[in-house]
Amino acid sequence: MATKKWSASVKTVSTYPQHDLFNQDAETVAKHLASKKVSPKGPASGMRMLNFYINRAGKNLPAQRHAELERAKAILSEIIRKQKEATPTPRKAEKKSVSSKRAA
Repeated sequence: MATKKWSASVKTVSTYPQHDLFNQDAETVAKHLASKKVSPKGPASGMRMLNFYINRAGKNLPAQRHAELERAKAILSEIIRKQKEATPTPRKAEKKSVSSKRAA
């Protein structure tokens, strides 16, 4: 009797990929996984789903399909990087001034 893998029972509520999404081209996969409709928590959540899919498929994933999904990861990484650059982060000086006002 074959043992069941823990990952076979994983059900996700954080991402909602369409059926057969991972069988499409890299650009489509990345675009869909970056969308708020599929990944309400953002494209990083889509990246986790893509990594999970690749890892779960393991040796059964054909080399050509694996290469296409790795391309999708690269595209999605670029989307995540651009999103981080577009999001302003608070400066340390602003944080210090807020904390010094609280101390007064």
